[in-house]
Amino acid sequence: MQLSVEQIRFFHLNGFLSIETPVTDDTELAWMREVYDRMFETRAGRDSGDQFDLAGADEDGKEASLPQILNPAKYAPELTQGKYLAVISQIAEQLFGPQAQAHLAHAIFKPASMGAPTPWHQDEAYWDPAWQYQNASIWMPLQEASLENGCLWFMPGSHEWEITEHRPIGGDVRVHGLEMVNLDLVKDAVACPLPAGGITIHRNRTAHYAGPNTSTIPRRALILGTGLGSKPYPGNRSFPWNEVKQTARDERAKSASTD
Repeated sequence: MQLSVEQIRFFHLNGFLSIETPVTDDTELAWMREVYDRMFETRAGRDSGDQFDLAGADEDGKEASLPQILNPAKYAPELTQGKYLAVISQIAEQLFGPQAQAHLAHAIFKPASMGAPTPWHQDEAYWDPAWQYQNASIWMPLQEASLENGCLWFMPGSHEWEITEHRPIGGDVRVHGLEMVNLDLVKDAVACPLPAGGITIHRNRTAHYAGPNTSTIPRRALILGTGLGSKPYPGNRSFPWNEVKQTARDERAKSASTD
């Protein structure tokens, strides 16, 4: 898939790009949905802390409103064989250069009629503040992503911001997900509905949001990472919103690492 000069320019000026042309075909998308649904039905990675509720306290026995699985290739390695991955890597190379390759990062599921919103945030706010990043996330829905089921929204130009103040969703330190504190910064946001297999790409500091799933179908999204890696951050900074977290997900991860 060849990007136009206008598309490349738009990405670098605005910090995001929406590509509505699917990067794969219906047959592969149907296969990916089967693999994806199996991972979430079995809660793959829960014992190791890779599966958890992004928007809630992640309590056992309680239905998650925004379940997530980190490192999906660890639990479904067949996903790395899809032809979609080669197309997305080709797109990444056009935006970042030949050294950029795409890799599976995580999967987020919004259940039908009850999937929680993903609050406004910057991805880098989750990461280690000791590093400086030149990365991007590629978001791919496995069915149509609409305003009703939770497509992504972006704040143009926010990739030029510093990392703004965040907090755990709702101020609850038991919740892994983050939200921006100052929503007055968000103006003229752009919604990016997509067909199945379309993608959006956004930089690590680009502020973005996804609404709740009020539709009657589940919203499945597979997220890939790409970019130029990281280097030490010049100076000192901290992300206190991550230091205060006390999540069940972290406890499971710690327990798994000592077993």
